[in-house]
Amino acid sequence: MKLTTVSSLAEIDPLQWNELAASDNPFIQHDFLLALESNDCLEPWGWQPHYILARLDNTLVGACPAFIKTNSYGEFVFDWAWADAYHRNGLDYYPKLVIAAPYTPASGPRLLAADGSDQAVVKQQLIQKAIDTVAENRLSSSHWLFCQNQDRHLLQQAGLLMRTDFQYHWSNANYEDFDQFLSRLSSKKRKNIRRERRIVAEAGITTEIIRGDDLSEEEWNTLYDFYRITFLRKSGTPTLSLGFFQAMSHRLRAIFARHESRIVAGAICFESNDTLYGRHWGCYQDYDNLHFEVCYYAGIDYCIKNALSRFEPGAQGEHKIARGFMPTRTCSAHWVAHEGFRRALGQHLEYEANAMDDYYQQLIAHQPYKHFAQPDPARSRRGKAE
Repeated sequence: MKLTTVSSLAEIDPLQWNELAASDNPFIQHDFLLALESNDCLEPWGWQPHYILARLDNTLVGACPAFIKTNSYGEFVFDWAWADAYHRNGLDYYPKLVIAAPYTPASGPRLLAADGSDQAVVKQQLIQKAIDTVAENRLSSSHWLFCQNQDRHLLQQAGLLMRTDFQYHWSNANYEDFDQFLSRLSSKKRKNIRRERRIVAEAGITTEIIRGDDLSEEEWNTLYDFYRITFLRKSGTPTLSLGFFQAMSHRLRAIFARHESRIVAGAICFESNDTLYGRHWGCYQDYDNLHFEVCYYAGIDYCIKNALSRFEPGAQGEHKIARGFMPTRTCSAHWVAHEGFRRALGQHLEYEANAMDDYYQQLIAHQPYKHFAQPDPARSRRGKAE
């Protein structure tokens, strides 16, 4: 097996890459990653493509979506404190290696291996190549972000440090309509959601969901304006270009809110075969509860009508629990080259894992459903499945 790296996905055949992914997750597909490259969304903001490839007899059998990073922006697994600790000890934390879907806090495949190959061996070789890349390029560390369970075990076996966090996801229990979903909630939560939706409706606001392929030029410009102004209001940087979103129009779903025929708010989502992913939102002016309607309830309604299994509305947000979203663990894995820092961070992550287990119990105590019997997800430090 030959392990190499390339600096652009344009060098890889799309069909071969997507066959490796063996997943409909939109953020690991060749078109998504290449659209980021070709629309100037990566290198200007500290993401240098460094894709890891595994070939056997000149056949592509494995790959990782890898990037050399000069900052921690757009990762959503926060390691600013780690970088600060390095700095205070006279060491460089950047550059580092990140294996992830840029700007995307959604779990998905990170170790890609071809069907018919010895996938465990291929993935083990990809992990070792990433570790070797750290040494070869004098990087501080390598980080696999938002890993799936099947990859997590191999990463842990390879000696990587494991870290968990929580997101809040909605699951479709084969609901016939939104009212049936509401009927599964406690009375207090059900009444609150109906009140929030009623306030939006009484303000004369309606919502609609349009496929990206069907957006007019004016609607594209408006949607992109919402994306930009949210970052600018929060002193952030809108790193994704209009060209990138348009390149992904076949996956994109725009949720618009209209008041007196004028679009006043919008959200950007992506859709796979079974999941809706909420990504960005913006508005021109504030309306009571409009964020909940556009970012949560319209998406839930869309999933029910289109028989999608899951709705992942993005990172963070404990307030989502009261609106039907349940805490779901996410996982990252970390290789730290410096032996002293590796020991210190390993101890820190053990303490953090215990705190996250306690935090999960607190979150479940506030779950909104009348009948709920979900076990505690696996504790990632023990390497069990969720």
